[in-house]
Amino acid sequence: MAHATRANHSPGRPGPHVTVVGGGFAGLTAAITAAEAGARVTLYESHHTLGGRARTAEGPYRTNEGPHALYNGGPHWTWLKQRGLIGDLAPIPPIEGTRLRLHHHGRLRRTPPFAMLKLLRRSPEQAPVDVDFATWAGAQVGEEGARAAAHYSAVALFHHDPGSLSARFVHTRLRRATKFPPEAHYPVGGWGALIDRMAGMAWNLGVRMETLTRIDDIGEFAARGPVVVATSLDAARHLLGDDTLRWESGRTTLVDVAVRTRRGDLFALSDLDGTGWIERFTTQDRTLAPAGEQLIQAQIPIGPGESKADGVARAERLLDLGFRDWRERVTWRRAAVANGRTGALDRPGTTWRDRPAVDRGDGVYLAGDQVAAPGLLSEVSFNSAMEAVTLALTGKGGLAGAGGPDDGTPWVDLKSA
Repeated sequence: MAHATRANHSPGRPGPHVTVVGGGFAGLTAAITAAEAGARVTLYESHHTLGGRARTAEGPYRTNEGPHALYNGGPHWTWLKQRGLIGDLAPIPPIEGTRLRLHHHGRLRRTPPFAMLKLLRRSPEQAPVDVDFATWAGAQVGEEGARAAAHYSAVALFHHDPGSLSARFVHTRLRRATKFPPEAHYPVGGWGALIDRMAGMAWNLGVRMETLTRIDDIGEFAARGPVVVATSLDAARHLLGDDTLRWESGRTTLVDVAVRTRRGDLFALSDLDGTGWIERFTTQDRTLAPAGEQLIQAQIPIGPGESKADGVARAERLLDLGFRDWRERVTWRRAAVANGRTGALDRPGTTWRDRPAVDRGDGVYLAGDQVAAPGLLSEVSFNSAMEAVTLALTGKGGLAGAGGPDDGTPWVDLKSA
């Protein structure tokens, strides 16, 4: 259980009131942080459950709707750990870790190309912001190695052409995705278990949470105090009527497949000839599927001219390579497209500082994974939520002018965390 007790606000000395719109990871982070600082907090969520893209499906197949791994290299790890929110983690058995394969030149390999390994020796600071990754990496290790590295980085980017993005943006994520020992960890029960613990702590701190409540106008809330809009950037654009709230994100076909267990199935398969990642998530967490079954999830980035069917077809080709007889073993499957829901992508010449600002003026603040905060995937949500609450309660921020890194690495003033 979260390390908190139910907060009792004195009616004689009420704290400031903060409204949070959106009950995902960013919204719950903002709500907990504001409540810990003494604010009265009300959180509104349009869905019937909290979590946003961090929801985990109910039922026998516990698929995640958002990020699958919790990286321990960011400040959110420290913040969650200090509050007892991480919970049990599902380790990858050592023998299973050896069952990672790379699809390269039409066949499966155990080791990456030497040129890709050579590129990993370069530090993120060596990669320029204003040059695309394909051009920079190609000059370092050759076109083939650059292409393989770019395609591997899609596991943390969800983009069909990572080579076209800023070299520093991609290389930072490539380094973290290939780090050993791995930074990626898996909460037992999926991200939904983490969200449940965060929601429990928010309740203990006195946060009022209303689900099935869609907010179409924040005017009356802004009159009462600061408002943190912790929704997708698309939803924030419509809610605030601000057409400038735009930033590029990925478009990905998600394919979830449950199969009967067979010895010898791979743990994960990365496509170096294209972009795509397939992982057997029950390798580390058996609670995600019924006994005797394995849950496999594929993430296939698709381009502007590609359809869900194109992504499904590519996923099936990779499954054919790595999971023998999987079609005959299927017990359940589904497919969907995540459009603009996979975090911010920085083109050459841009960094996190160029994304839509957290402070929107008049006591309104943004939090989420596409706004002006550093980090990787959920770390951006965390950092922006911390910045939003800091600004809302003190008027002083830590990200905008503090000389933080432009390479996308996690950064936040932990004194305020």
